[in-house]
Amino acid sequence: MPDKNRPLTIFQYLWNHTDESRPAIITEILAYLESQGIHADRKTVAADIRDLQEAGWDIICNRSRQNQYFIGDRGLELAELKLIIDAVQAARFISPHKTEAIVEKLTHLQEQQKRLAMEIDDDSARIKKSKNKLMQVENTREYHAMMREMDSMEKINRSREEEKMTLMEEVQRQNEALAELDLTHGALQAELEVRRDGLEEKIQLAQAKLAELEEKRQHAASVIPQPVFVRYEFIRKRLEHPVIVGVREGICSGCHIAIPPQSFIELQRGQQILSCPNCQRLIFWNEHFPDMELQAAPAKPKTLVD
Repeated sequence: MPDKNRPLTIFQYLWNHTDESRPAIITEILAYLESQGIHADRKTVAADIRDLQEAGWDIICNRSRQNQYFIGDRGLELAELKLIIDAVQAARFISPHKTEAIVEKLTHLQEQQKRLAMEIDDDSARIKKSKNKLMQVENTREYHAMMREMDSMEKINRSREEEKMTLMEEVQRQNEALAELDLTHGALQAELEVRRDGLEEKIQLAQAKLAELEEKRQHAASVIPQPVFVRYEFIRKRLEHPVIVGVREGICSGCHIAIPPQSFIELQRGQQILSCPNCQRLIFWNEHFPDMELQAAPAKPKTLVD
């Protein structure tokens, strides 16, 4: 058996053969490893046990001249399971679908742990009872019947041990999945912080520019006659920009419709501020500002009726 399975084999031995009343010393663990074809020494066994403890398994060590080890807590308590489920559900970086899958898997693993624990306790009681009966056997027939019963129970135990190993492997896969999600979360969080910093900088620049433009607008509004400014604001709130448009060859560049000849004549005189009779925008004659490029209003999108 490959040495990479050594920690798992040690855990299997501690799980199946130890508890608070019957701890194991390293010599016993080494003997079990040898029986499984795994070569090790005291230092590697002690290091593997420390790794199992750091991985979260409750392996108790009674320190003495020969340290004694046994499994403490063998499963998640209900309160601990609820705490893990709440933490998973509260994690924003996990999608709802992934959260539901992890919670379902944790709940299923907990149910399996409870079932295996009850079955192992029942088997232990039956084996103990069978051993007591074996001491009282009076004939060969009863002896063989008891041996067949104990052999059947041992087969059942081996099957449950295999199921337990499968459960441990599944727990490891779930831990790896959670570790991958944590890694993804860390990368996304770092990217989010970078983008957030850049966005905040852009917002500050935009706010500064907006304040500057607002100051210029207030200054410009202060030198415009109040009736004209009110008229300008009225048009601005109801029409698309621009509000002030030029007229070339009698055509309003805002609505592209010809203005009445009399209005065009008055516009050319330049003695008053006029509006286009059609779109209501403020208009000026382009010949009064020959260097100004006429800005047309945005065209309306065509519809199926057009």
